[in-house]
Amino acid sequence: MRRLRFPTHNQVHSQAFLLQQAQPALSGLMDGSLSTLAPIFAVLLATHHPLTAFYTGLATALGAGVSMAFSEGLSDTGDVTGRGNPVRRGAITGGGTFLGGVFHTLPFLITSYQVALVVEVIVVSVELLLLAWLRHVFFQTPFARSLAFVSGGGAIIAALSAALGIAAS
Repeated sequence: MRRLRFPTHNQVHSQAFLLQQAQPALSGLMDGSLSTLAPIFAVLLATHHPLTAFYTGLATALGAGVSMAFSEGLSDTGDVTGRGNPVRRGAITGGGTFLGGVFHTLPFLITSYQVALVVEVIVVSVELLLLAWLRHVFFQTPFARSLAFVSGGGAIIAALSAALGIAAS
């Protein structure tokens, strides 16, 4: 049986690890967390049906995960850039995208519109904090700056999707 091995501090901050694993994973998590907000919130605000928003979010997370996997995997062979195996990078990015999108879809399994919306806001807030922390840990980006950029993107997406959802209702 193989043992689970965690990377050492030097491995985590090596350029190969950052280019081949950390960057594709973070890119996927950020894309999934942010891009899936728009359809989820637009559908929720238009229909006031949490389960419809859940299925919208699940479909979006799945579609975005597959799209990002192919996009990253086909972007380059990794030979010139040193970014590693394209299939592995694609799987990491696609998996991260799906995970980033599906977690804030889960609150819409709650049948109450108001409760689901409050839980969703909490989940998205935790996701944004986690994304900022990951950028800080792996890429030495100041936490406050990371949080400002990630939250700013989330706020723009939330505002656009809210406007679309309200317009559709």
